[in-house]
Amino acid sequence: MSFEKITESNSNYDDLELKSSLELLEIINKEDKSVAYNVQKELNNINNLILKVIEQISKGGRLFYIGSGTSGRLGVVDASECPPTFGVENTLVNGIIAGGDKAIRKSIENAEDEPMKGWEDLLEHNINKKDFVIGIAASGTTPYVLGAISNCNKNNIPSGCITCNPGSPLSLACKYPIEINVGPEVVTGSSRMKAGTAQKLVLNMISTISMIKIGKIKGNKMVDMQLSNDKLVNRGKNIIMNTLGVNKKKASELLNIHKSVRKAIKSHIK
Repeated sequence: MSFEKITESNSNYDDLELKSSLELLEIINKEDKSVAYNVQKELNNINNLILKVIEQISKGGRLFYIGSGTSGRLGVVDASECPPTFGVENTLVNGIIAGGDKAIRKSIENAEDEPMKGWEDLLEHNINKKDFVIGIAASGTTPYVLGAISNCNKNNIPSGCITCNPGSPLSLACKYPIEINVGPEVVTGSSRMKAGTAQKLVLNMISTISMIKIGKIKGNKMVDMQLSNDKLVNRGKNIIMNTLGVNKKKASELLNIHKSVRKAIKSHIK
């Protein structure tokens, strides 16, 4: 397959500055509608990657996302939401971004140009064969991500990727590539737009389905969520009330005793 950098191709729209804000909204909305359809085309490849993630986690491994810029930030966001949502350890799903934590808030563009830095960042986490690494790069050419994946291959660490350029060097380097071809961006080359949306959709699928399949959801409820604020405590009480058919007072008592929705339900059923 020949490689074309579609994420850098010219926008289908011109004279953007001459259009009204409503016209621009209609254009962006129209383009955004196509993203989920293009993700749908990759469901089999997404499933293959998720099955491998589950296999690695079941062996005691961890999941790593690694990327730069928008791609890196999206990985960090998805990883950071797993502990409160699913009650897993902070080390189970990890987001690594070129430039470190400072790059989450402030763009450090040249950080992505160092091929060995991605691997060095993974080594700080004692990366090993039990783990699974997902390189996130809309372009599929980011040196920071490519270097990390290349060294994973050399060390027999399984890897996948999320990219928006089919046939990219990153896709070819991974055994489990996910390629979401969203076409050119409304603003030429601004991959924070459709490409970023596609990456976010796929990351939602990967983490959510992996957590469901390792038993962190019961029915459709977050029974292992961290009870870290009033909203989540109230949600926990509602889950207990609906599951057990008890009143709010009883649900509160059970939650206060067990400090866990799952444990509260399990103890009452026993």
